Amino acid sequence: MPTVEVSAVDLLRIASFRAAFARRQAERVIEIPGGAAVLNSAYAASHEHNQLVVDGSVAPDALPGLADRTLGHLPHRRISVLDDEFGVLCAPALRAAGYEHETELVMRHSGPAPAPDPAAETVAAEELRSAVLRQTRRWMPKAEESVVHQLTDRRAARLRGADQVRFLAVRDGQGTVGAWADLYLDPAEGIAQIEEVVTATTHVRRGYADINLATAAHLAAGCPLLFLIADPDDWPRTWYARRGFTPIGRSHVFTRSATGA
Repeated sequence: MPTVEVSAVDLLRIASFRAAFARRQAERVIEIPGGAAVLNSAYAASHEHNQLVVDGSVAPDALPGLADRTLGHLPHRRISVLDDEFGVLCAPALRAAGYEHETELVMRHSGPAPAPDPAAETVAAEELRSAVLRQTRRWMPKAEESVVHQLTDRRAARLRGADQVRFLAVRDGQGTVGAWADLYLDPAEGIAQIEEVVTATTHVRRGYADINLATAAHLAAGCPLLFLIADPDDWPRTWYARRGFTPIGRSHVFTRSATGA
C-alpha cells in the first residue's frame, strides 16, 4: 500500500496526465480559470471530448456559468474536477445548479507486472470498429445512429492523447474481436493509464478481459506509475483490486442536460 505522501504525489501526476490527455485530443481548447474547456465538433455527442476539465483553483459558483459559456452549443454539460478535495468543495454549488454528481476511483497498480498473453494483440482503431459499434448499440438501443457512430469513432482522437497509444484486442476462434482495452503511455514521465477494458456481451466469461489487462500491464512495465479509473460502486473495482490495483484517491464528474432537466 503506498504511503499517504507518495499517493499525494502520484495523484498530482495522474491529474496532470489526465488534463494533458484531454487537451491533446481536443479540436479546440478554451482556457478558463482553473482549467480548460476541451471541444471536438466531430464527436459532439461525446462528453469525454466536450467538457470542462478542472485541475486548478476556481470559484466553485463560477463553474456553471463557465460551462454554459463554453459548452452552450451542446445539449449536455460535463465538468470533471480532478482533485478530490476541490471536487468536494464544488459539489454544493454544482448540485444547486442542477448537476448530477459522480465520483471516480483512481487506482494504481501496486502488484507485480503480469506476463503478457499472446492472445492479446495490438490493433488499429479501425480493427475494433465493428465490435465497438455493435456493443455501443447494445448499451444504447434508443440512441440515434449518429450518436452511436460518434461514440464508436471517437477512439481515433485518443491517438493524439499520449506519446504512445495502443489498442489491445482478443479475438475468438472465428477472428471476431470479443474484448478490447486502451493503453496510454508517457515513458518519459514514467506514467501510463489503462482505460476502457471492455468485453462484448456476446463474449463474456471467457477470460478475455484478464488477457487484455495483463498484457496492458506488461506493456506498461517501463512506466512505474500505472493507473486506471474505476466506478467506486461497481463490481470492476474489486476485480481490478484482485489484479494488483490499489485505490489511492478520487476525482469528480458533474453532468446535466443543457436545460438542467
